[in-house]
Amino acid sequence: MDTNGSDSSRQIQVRFVTKLEPPLKAPASSIAVPSYLNRMGLSEIVNSLLKSVSSEFEPQPFDFLVDGELVRMSLEQFLLAKGISAERVLEIEYIKVVAPREQKDPCLHDDWVSAVDGSDPRFILTGCYDNISRIWKAGSLCTHILEGHTGAVTSVSILNTTAGVENGNIRLATGSKDRTLRLWMLDVAGKVDYPMKIGAYKVLNGHMASVQSISSAPLGDKICSGSWDCSVKLWKVNDSEVEGDSVSIKKRKLVSDMVEESQAEIEAMSSFVGHTQCVSSVTWPELETIYSASWDHSIRSWDVETGKSPWNMVSGKVFNCLDVGGRELIAAGGSDPILRIWDPRKPGTLAPIFQFSSHASWITACKWHSSSQFHLVSSSYDGKVMLWDLRTAWPLAVIDSHKDKVLCVDWWKGDSVVSGGADSKLCISSGISIQ
Repeated sequence: MDTNGSDSSRQIQVRFVTKLEPPLKAPASSIAVPSYLNRMGLSEIVNSLLKSVSSEFEPQPFDFLVDGELVRMSLEQFLLAKGISAERVLEIEYIKVVAPREQKDPCLHDDWVSAVDGSDPRFILTGCYDNISRIWKAGSLCTHILEGHTGAVTSVSILNTTAGVENGNIRLATGSKDRTLRLWMLDVAGKVDYPMKIGAYKVLNGHMASVQSISSAPLGDKICSGSWDCSVKLWKVNDSEVEGDSVSIKKRKLVSDMVEESQAEIEAMSSFVGHTQCVSSVTWPELETIYSASWDHSIRSWDVETGKSPWNMVSGKVFNCLDVGGRELIAAGGSDPILRIWDPRKPGTLAPIFQFSSHASWITACKWHSSSQFHLVSSSYDGKVMLWDLRTAWPLAVIDSHKDKVLCVDWWKGDSVVSGGADSKLCISSGISIQ
């Protein structure tokens, strides 16, 4: 090693710590490492330490945190940028790298895959521009085809199990460019000839233009929808008919066996008006509060009981998507390549608290991880899916499995990312370790 006093020979005393369990726990004693090391060099050292403890240990990549922030440059550059003294023993926490380890075979559709829901670990629900929604059991086998919409399916939702499971049946909701929402019920565990064609048991009418987004209430007994007609509407999804809800009962023929069955048409229980352009995205994270994003450059919160909007954040860009998670933070993207994060609890400021700018085109979807306050995923017209951690401005991973615009994205089973795109594929990236 060069010992003439150059930066390349500078040593820093470090101690590696972790919350990981053995055999991923390195000795706690401090060691001297070169200051020029980046996370790859640090990962080599940690793997060497772990190998010294257990000869059977298989090396793997790690990420590194100093004072709660991910290291994305050399140690010396990081300490200089953060004003941290190199004279003390530097405590470095190492964690598993958040990146997919496997790309599964894509699930092929007949048109653009415009919507996806991965909230049930047994299957993935997709919506497509061929007017059909599909159930993909274990992320590979198409077991159910949901037919009935007369326009592209723009949004899908697996209803929460509190109201979504009855006698083994699962309830689903879909929204479409045909201006309607439809409710479906099926038994995903039953043994039938696949793929089985299913018809909706309720049609929700009331929007005057394309339904762009739907979201289930936390208890699964209601859903909300956003539309090109600038409104947000609330709907009951339980079977009990409340006076004023049902507008008509129509006979329809079941696609599966061509037997006529009654199909209820339902009106909205309430409508929230305030946006002046298309409501592109809605989410219902709390019993009392709905959030909506719009092409009018605003994000609003809505009080479910009163219909009033106590929080209205205006930006300079059209919004395509939003999600609420992490530490009750709002993530949103739109007509530029920047994914922005807001904290609606901070009074007096509407400035984003985080901005991530690695995409190269409009952002189409974003989703927080259900069990992490730091991690979220985004998709874009640039054909990329990116994994993010609030503790660094750079993406943790860039997933390049699509050959065209990516239109939707979600988490599945806690360790996988599912995405759909204009290449007519549902792609599944698995083996992602979230701590």
